[in-house]
Amino acid sequence: MSVHLHWFLPTGGDGRTLVDRHAYTDGGIRRDRITPVSGVRAPDIEYLAQIAKAAEQLGFEAVLTPTGTWCEDAWLTTVALTQVTERLKFLVAFRPGVISPVLAAQMAATYQRISRGRLLLNVVTGGDSTEQKRFGDHLDHDRRYARTDEFLQIVRGAWGGAPFDFKGEHYQVEGGLTALPPDPLPQIFFGGSSAAAGPVAARNVDVYLTWGEPPEEAKQKIDWIRGLAEKEGRTVRFGIRLHTISRDSSKEAWATADRLLDDLDPATVAAAQQALGKSESVGQQRMLALHGGSRDKLEISPNLWAGVGLVRGGAGTALVGSHAEVADRIEEYHSLGIEHFVLSGYPHLEEAYWCGEGVRPELAARGLLDAGPAPLDGVPAANGRPASAPGGAPLLIAGGR
Repeated sequence: MSVHLHWFLPTGGDGRTLVDRHAYTDGGIRRDRITPVSGVRAPDIEYLAQIAKAAEQLGFEAVLTPTGTWCEDAWLTTVALTQVTERLKFLVAFRPGVISPVLAAQMAATYQRISRGRLLLNVVTGGDSTEQKRFGDHLDHDRRYARTDEFLQIVRGAWGGAPFDFKGEHYQVEGGLTALPPDPLPQIFFGGSSAAAGPVAARNVDVYLTWGEPPEEAKQKIDWIRGLAEKEGRTVRFGIRLHTISRDSSKEAWATADRLLDDLDPATVAAAQQALGKSESVGQQRMLALHGGSRDKLEISPNLWAGVGLVRGGAGTALVGSHAEVADRIEEYHSLGIEHFVLSGYPHLEEAYWCGEGVRPELAARGLLDAGPAPLDGVPAANGRPASAPGGAPLLIAGGR
């Protein structure tokens, strides 16, 4: 079992602080409405293309693109980026409750042909009723997962190459069909920590994703899902979503984490914690419990820092340390059965280089990566870093607040 490294596309905005997306009055969609905060980067297609090209050059397998009100649409954005990349895959997040499952199956098939087989799917059931209602979805938490179960059964049925009938509580389909099924079939990624989510993963998905909890807690989830899948006669693979702050020395990495923390005033943290505390997501509540809204003892496990979760929903932890230390932690998670690592950092362009040039060679030297195109092969090195890296050595500087 090899390690698969993936990166992240910040389609809601990017920058040098943890709260940059909140610097936009409209979520970062329009340049002319940016609040004047130093270092904020709008998620325009030119900037996202820089990140995608860097991820491909550095040897990342895929990039995750999020879904939500304050993000650009993941399907449209990534299909555009397939035209400026060659090998990079796109892990497209979408909400199953707001689109027909047969249409989703057809969209995936079209995407595979346009991209020549570079689509992965990240199914996001949704843990925030306010967000779901914004899209016209009024089901409660558990019923959303029940609907996701039906949705995925229909998608796979529609990919079968013959008319498919389905009658359930949420969907009734007669003759569902994708005339030209996708080739290859996209792998389906899915996350959910609640009792309602586990059986959905066991029955339907290829890769179960967890947010970056300490290894012992991640292992409990793996054992839980693995046991449920075995009862279904299936095998599920595992992935984890983490941020990274990887530097040439541990001291540099923790100094960067401290600068990010210094940027967060108490009012910002309190407002974020209040909003996140209303989430119905069990996974989100587990993230919040790692730090309890406090800046004290944010290193909750060796090299695992919970500072991101003070203001950011979803993935709230980062691997912090030297390149070797971050590789150690990835190897530790890998030993538990995790093979997909979906990583990110602020800003995403520079951090892609820090991770790709620092951590990836460490993992390769340990025999944890599949052999593939050597990233930046033949480029003269300068100070241990390929000359193609922007600025030679990216520097993360705290923003203006």
